[in-house]
Amino acid sequence: MVDIAWNASGRFEHKLSVAPGKFAEVCGKLPAGLKVDWAFEASAPLDFNVHYHVDKEVVFPSKLTAVAAAKDTLDTKIEQDYCWMWSNKSGAPATFTIRLQR
Repeated sequence: MVDIAWNASGRFEHKLSVAPGKFAEVCGKLPAGLKVDWAFEASAPLDFNVHYHVDKEVVFPSKLTAVAAAKDTLDTKIEQDYCWMWSNKSGAPATFTIRLQR
């Protein structure tokens, strides 16, 4: 898991690799009422979601299957630890770059 570290202009960018059958996450605590523009590009299709936990329930503001790129805006409804997560169900490693802007 990688913690989100915003720069002075409210951006975060990180490149990660995901082994076959594994996952990677980028997470951070966000306040309610924040809009975060996000985008990623991957070297291969990955399963992707944005999620947070409320007690034992997992809430998914975004969930995509087998995509190599996507972008959207997360509108945080509650203060919570939000995670962007990629799962590699292929037989080869994959790399991706995530960009966040608050």
